[in-house]
Amino acid sequence: MESIRFIHTADLHLGSPFSGMRDLQKEQWQKLKDSTLEAFDRLINYALKTKPDFVLIVGDIYDGEDRNIRAQARFQKGMQQLANQKIPVIMCYGNHDHLSGNWTRFELPENVHAFDETVSQFKLATASGPVTFTGFSYGKRHISESMVKQYPVAQNQEYHIGLLHGSLEGDSTHAVYAPFKKEQLLSKQYDYWALGHIHKRQELANEPAIVYPGNIQGRHRKETGVKGFYEVTLSKTTTQLAFIPTSVVQFDRVAVSAKGIIHMNELIEACQDKLSLFTQGAGAAIIELVFTELDKESFQLLAEIPESELLEMLRESIAEMEWFVWIQSIQLQQVEQDSELSPIGATLIETIESWEIDNWKAILKDLYRHPKSSRFLEAVDDQTVGELQLATAQKIRRRMQAGE
Repeated sequence: MESIRFIHTADLHLGSPFSGMRDLQKEQWQKLKDSTLEAFDRLINYALKTKPDFVLIVGDIYDGEDRNIRAQARFQKGMQQLANQKIPVIMCYGNHDHLSGNWTRFELPENVHAFDETVSQFKLATASGPVTFTGFSYGKRHISESMVKQYPVAQNQEYHIGLLHGSLEGDSTHAVYAPFKKEQLLSKQYDYWALGHIHKRQELANEPAIVYPGNIQGRHRKETGVKGFYEVTLSKTTTQLAFIPTSVVQFDRVAVSAKGIIHMNELIEACQDKLSLFTQGAGAAIIELVFTELDKESFQLLAEIPESELLEMLRESIAEMEWFVWIQSIQLQQVEQDSELSPIGATLIETIESWEIDNWKAILKDLYRHPKSSRFLEAVDDQTVGELQLATAQKIRRRMQAGE
């Protein structure tokens, strides 16, 4: 059989509200707010230019079950553009845009096949022969059972592709939905598994390929780096994956060495140089700025300044850069961290670093139970705890140096 070529994307999250972003200027906020829609436009334009055999969209097209009406209009327009070029789309809905939500209906063109809440198959005729797709959409927000058990085993030599929006069993980085084991997918003898739900790009297997493309646009500081989709060339013997970037605003961490710096103008210049170089490759970005190689003098220079003032000053210093760059937060990595730390400060840091997730949950429970604030907070996981420990230790070091 001849090879087939298609686009595999997932987790578009069109209409994402970008909760938690503060202090952005009006134009900067609008660019961030529109970034998922613009990333989607880049995907559509690529498909129109390259004309794949079909496009796969594996869940969470929209960010919420109410399906933002502006996002729906943009998605319908994109599907119609593909229809005009006779490019088929096979898709499913995920936990964010499940079928039980309430939304204003848009009719999608005939080139789009959307799976319903039961596992089913759809056959598509291509120039290289028929392709059978198996998948389902979320009928409700939470699906805890293993849906892959209902996927039939491939029975003939046609191409078989599985669409599955779910979690690898044992992966705690995301909420667990429709869990599966890699061995279960391999047992179905499909030629390709198109996954969604996990926002980090990764290949779980090569023969056959079991692939998460990640999302097309980062939405917060934990979704760092370039985002996009895969263009897949598939034959019965090989699978070739080409990553196509689409992210409009890149979330990332940028390290700036403060070694030997004793004056603030030196620090500003170092930041300007590093961020100018970073944006040449990344474009617009929202970053966590990490000052590294801090010795006693450079740490003292920064520790004496309130964090809010330091942020404001650094943001102003890069305001005229060619690309929009927003410094969301600052981290300090001191070389001689505890040489001048007071005994009580060292004890506090040691105690905090010994806390486990359960300790943090107990401490933060009132905040997370608050009806207004809780919806803006991220889940307390290992990464969140690590960041809290680092931020807390830095505040202690800034305020409890020996003699204070």
